[in-house]
Amino acid sequence: MKVTLSVIKADIGGFVGHSDSHPAILESAKESLEKSKADGLLIDYYVTKCGDDLQLIMTHNMGINNEKIHQMAWNTFTTGTDVARKLKLYGAGQDLLADAFSGNVKGMGPGVAEMGINERTSEPVIIFMADKTSSGAWNMPLYKMFADPFNTIGLVIAPNMHKGFSFEVHDVKEHKKIIFNTPEEIYDVLVFIGAPSRYAVKAVYSRDTGEIAAVSSTQKLSYIAGRYVGKDDPVCIVRAQGSFPAVGEVLEPFTLPALVEGWMRGSHNGPLMPVSVANSTPTRFDGPPRVTSLGFQLAEGKLIGPRDMFDDISFDDARKQANRAAEYLRRHGPFEPHRLPLDEMEYTTMPQVMDKLKDKFSILED
Repeated sequence: MKVTLSVIKADIGGFVGHSDSHPAILESAKESLEKSKADGLLIDYYVTKCGDDLQLIMTHNMGINNEKIHQMAWNTFTTGTDVARKLKLYGAGQDLLADAFSGNVKGMGPGVAEMGINERTSEPVIIFMADKTSSGAWNMPLYKMFADPFNTIGLVIAPNMHKGFSFEVHDVKEHKKIIFNTPEEIYDVLVFIGAPSRYAVKAVYSRDTGEIAAVSSTQKLSYIAGRYVGKDDPVCIVRAQGSFPAVGEVLEPFTLPALVEGWMRGSHNGPLMPVSVANSTPTRFDGPPRVTSLGFQLAEGKLIGPRDMFDDISFDDARKQANRAAEYLRRHGPFEPHRLPLDEMEYTTMPQVMDKLKDKFSILED
């Protein structure tokens, strides 16, 4: 069965500050998506949150980038924003950067990850959602899942994975893309995805079947708005088992709480902590950055689940390591490498500070 899986998210109001989503926001979204399901637009849906981000997980037969689906998601966010304003939630409508819908939510603020697939006999999918970080946060995990045999033994011993995977990498600043084939081009792909502030893995494809294996949101809010309006808080969909990595291989990269950009005011590096949905409430210095993971089985488009994949004691050490890394980095205060480099802070207060001080700079004499 051909089905489209869409994950569309937006920060439309935080409770309290940037730490969580209010139950009324989630309930408003459920009412909207339930109506769309009753009207036949959606096959199924699941509403959740990661920190202060509202997450819409939807299945339908409309294909990716469908105007009706995106319009419905936009309307859901605007209705939720009205609720947020009534409750005086923080940053109400923060991710909605346009005044009116114009055919597609891409470029309008919300993050989008979508894939159209033919359902296999068994179709497990893992949906990752992150808060207080940027779109490049998936680069290292996706590389480990689909190109690192020390993480994914299937690349070595599974015949249907031995040909490797193709990585579609986006230059989010110049709006360009390039395809890398692994394993033979792993050194080339690492040159780019090792710089996640500019290059992000958009999608991964099986070289054996050509099927899509993973897709992520790569929207950069600051590039869209031209100023800092909050971090991107990306989402990612990964298919598992069969000709793709096993569920355990998909989750394994997150046992390392890798450093990602984001955290307080979107201006710091911090460890990406794998947590249950209930614990996706970043409060220490608005962090550290969080990642949640929900697993579903697709059955004729129905979302069977979810299972909260990080609600597992085997990730306890990763959480402890993240807390230790957070403590170490916090001791650096406003100094790099805790604070992002200046060229990554051009959308924060730095331009105003530089403009204020420009007349105080003088040329050095030899």
